Amino acid sequence: MSAPTTPPPGDLPIRMLNDRLLVALDAEHAERRSSAGILIPPTAAMGKRLAWAQVVAVGQHVRQVELGDRVLFDPEDRAEVELTGRTYLLLREKDVHAVAAPGTTGEGTGLYL
Repeated sequence: MSAPTTPPPGDLPIRMLNDRLLVALDAEHAERRSSAGILIPPTAAMGKRLAWAQVVAVGQHVRQVELGDRVLFDPEDRAEVELTGRTYLLLREKDVHAVAAPGTTGEGTGLYL
Protein backbone atom coordinates (compact mmCIF):
# COMPACT_ATOMS: atom_id res chain seq x y z
CA MET A 1 0.00 0.00 0.00
CA SER A 2 1.54 3.35 -0.98
CA ALA A 3 1.08 6.37 1.24
CA PRO A 4 -0.88 9.27 -0.21
CA THR A 5 1.32 12.08 -1.38
CA THR A 6 1.15 15.46 0.29
CA PRO A 7 1.29 18.64 -1.72
CA PRO A 8 4.43 20.76 -1.55
CA PRO A 9 4.18 23.57 1.04
CA GLY A 10 3.77 26.22 -1.66
CA ASP A 11 0.66 24.43 -2.96
CA LEU A 12 -1.27 24.74 0.31
CA PRO A 13 -3.78 27.60 0.37
CA ILE A 14 -2.80 28.65 3.92
CA ARG A 15 0.21 29.89 5.89
CA MET A 16 0.70 28.48 9.37
CA LEU A 17 1.07 30.93 12.27
CA ASN A 18 2.97 30.89 15.56
CA ASP A 19 3.71 27.43 16.98
CA ARG A 20 1.22 25.53 14.80
CA LEU A 21 1.94 22.46 12.68
CA LEU A 22 -0.14 21.07 9.84
CA VAL A 23 0.31 17.31 9.53
CA ALA A 24 -0.93 14.51 7.29
CA LEU A 25 -1.84 11.40 9.26
CA ASP A 26 0.14 8.30 8.25
CA ALA A 27 -1.89 5.74 6.30
CA GLU A 28 -0.79 3.07 8.78
CA HIS A 29 -2.88 4.76 11.49
CA ALA A 30 -6.07 3.61 9.77
CA GLU A 31 -5.35 -0.08 10.30
CA ARG A 32 -2.45 -2.06 11.72
CA ARG A 33 -1.22 -5.62 11.85
CA SER A 34 -0.07 -7.56 14.89
CA SER A 35 3.34 -9.24 14.87
CA ALA A 36 1.51 -12.43 13.82
CA GLY A 37 -0.03 -10.66 10.81
CA ILE A 38 -3.56 -10.26 12.19
CA LEU A 39 -5.31 -7.13 10.88
CA ILE A 40 -6.41 -4.81 13.72
CA PRO A 41 -9.12 -2.31 12.68
CA PRO A 42 -8.86 1.30 13.87
CA THR A 43 -12.07 0.84 15.90
CA ALA A 44 -10.53 -1.89 18.10
CA ALA A 45 -10.60 -0.90 21.77
CA MET A 46 -7.09 -0.34 23.06
CA GLY A 47 -5.35 1.68 25.69
CA LYS A 48 -4.26 5.19 24.87
CA ARG A 49 -2.32 4.99 21.61
CA LEU A 50 -0.20 7.69 20.00
CA ALA A 51 -0.17 8.26 16.23
CA TRP A 52 2.43 9.22 13.61
CA ALA A 53 2.00 11.95 11.02
CA GLN A 54 4.13 13.83 8.48
CA VAL A 55 4.58 17.58 8.86
CA VAL A 56 3.43 19.45 5.74
CA ALA A 57 3.51 23.05 7.05
CA VAL A 58 5.01 24.85 10.07
CA GLY A 59 4.43 28.22 11.73
CA GLN A 60 7.23 30.77 12.09
CA HIS A 61 7.71 30.11 15.85
CA VAL A 62 8.16 26.33 15.56
CA ARG A 63 11.67 25.53 16.81
CA GLN A 64 12.24 21.77 16.95
CA VAL A 65 10.13 20.34 14.14
CA GLU A 66 10.90 20.76 10.45
CA LEU A 67 8.90 20.38 7.28
CA GLY A 68 8.80 16.70 6.27
CA ASP A 69 9.48 15.32 9.79
CA ARG A 70 7.44 12.38 11.10
CA VAL A 71 6.00 13.31 14.49
CA LEU A 72 4.38 11.33 17.29
CA PHE A 73 1.32 12.86 18.95
CA ASP A 74 -1.85 12.04 20.88
CA PRO A 75 -4.69 11.76 18.33
CA GLU A 76 -7.20 12.96 20.94
CA ASP A 77 -5.46 16.39 21.08
CA ARG A 78 -6.06 17.47 17.51
CA ALA A 79 -8.21 19.56 15.21
CA GLU A 80 -9.02 18.50 11.65
CA VAL A 81 -9.11 20.75 8.62
CA GLU A 82 -9.83 19.94 4.97
CA LEU A 83 -7.65 21.62 2.35
CA THR A 84 -7.55 20.87 -1.37
CA GLY A 85 -9.79 17.83 -0.86
CA ARG A 86 -7.59 16.21 1.79
CA THR A 87 -7.97 16.09 5.58
CA TYR A 88 -5.06 17.39 7.66
CA LEU A 89 -4.54 17.75 11.39
CA LEU A 90 -3.64 20.97 13.16
CA LEU A 91 -1.34 20.63 16.18
CA ARG A 92 0.67 22.88 18.48
CA GLU A 93 4.37 22.13 18.65
CA LYS A 94 4.03 21.46 22.40
CA ASP A 95 1.59 18.60 21.63
CA VAL A 96 4.26 16.67 19.72
CA HIS A 97 5.84 13.94 21.85
CA ALA A 98 8.70 12.92 19.53
CA VAL A 99 10.22 13.31 16.07
CA ALA A 100 11.27 10.15 14.20
CA ALA A 101 14.97 9.77 13.44
CA PRO A 102 15.94 10.75 9.88
CA GLY A 103 15.57 7.86 7.45
CA THR A 104 12.95 6.05 9.55
CA THR A 105 10.21 4.90 7.18
CA GLY A 106 7.69 3.28 9.51
CA GLU A 107 8.67 -0.28 8.62
CA GLY A 108 10.60 -1.10 11.82
CA THR A 109 9.55 -2.29 15.22
CA GLY A 110 8.85 -0.68 18.56
CA LEU A 111 6.29 2.08 18.63
CA TYR A 112 5.35 1.36 15.01
CA LEU A 113 8.36 3.22 13.63
